[in-house]
Amino acid sequence: MQKNKLGKTGMEVGAVVFGGIICMQETQKDSNRFVSYAIDHGVNYFDVAPSYGDAEVRLGPALKPYRNKVYLACKTTERTATGARKELEQSLKNLETDYFDVYQMHAVTTQEDVDAIFAQDGAMKTFVKAKEEGLIKHIGITSHNADAALRALSMFEYSTVMYPVNWALGMGTDFEKTLPDVCKEKYIGFHGMKTLAHRMWRENEEKKYPKSWCRIIYDDERLGKCALKYTLSRGTNTVVPPGNFDSFEFCVANIDECLNNPLSIEETAYLKSMLPGDNEHIF
Repeated sequence: MQKNKLGKTGMEVGAVVFGGIICMQETQKDSNRFVSYAIDHGVNYFDVAPSYGDAEVRLGPALKPYRNKVYLACKTTERTATGARKELEQSLKNLETDYFDVYQMHAVTTQEDVDAIFAQDGAMKTFVKAKEEGLIKHIGITSHNADAALRALSMFEYSTVMYPVNWALGMGTDFEKTLPDVCKEKYIGFHGMKTLAHRMWRENEEKKYPKSWCRIIYDDERLGKCALKYTLSRGTNTVVPPGNFDSFEFCVANIDECLNNPLSIEETAYLKSMLPGDNEHIF
């Protein structure tokens, strides 16, 4: 798998991220198998969060034999310094590691989130101290709202951003705004999530992957590859597949082809023809 520099972190990362939610509600045996597959196929960046059910306690043992060969990122939705510190320490314990390569402020969606994080007793205080202590190496942010993310980026020099970079949103709405361009300008490592998301579930539609709250692309190889190419075309360093092993395996199998054959005019037109309806967009 091709690798590239993740912003200013100094890390060389594979273009597909292993999202820890893949291990949620799975057995330890299957979690070990998923991680082993990822390692064998050149994946070296793993991302997880306490909000992903039992994912941390499954991923920790599975990843332990490879810990010194990979980068491990985690997150917290806590907004206070005390809450963030408690969750950080628990995540380190769950994942059987002494440090995180990247620790992220998770799901920064509103201006109130930003205010709370940067308050006098806010989570940023814990992040900065933990970095000084060597518990985390880089500070990142994940968001589903461009305005909140852009404001946060104006207040602190983050190392990474994780944000939905999805063809249906990017072509059908103004969801991305200027965020990809700002990350490129500031040389911030950029993870594009929701890559294979398509649309909201329709009434009475079979939900093949119950861990996904929207319908993902799983039965259309051409659409899946074009969706990958779109995310890469927006300047992302990586793509983050949905939280099931099948989608992860699809991205791993096709990522090099998509990198070597960028999104064409014809493929762009095809994606536009496949856009969901106005009330079917995932955000």
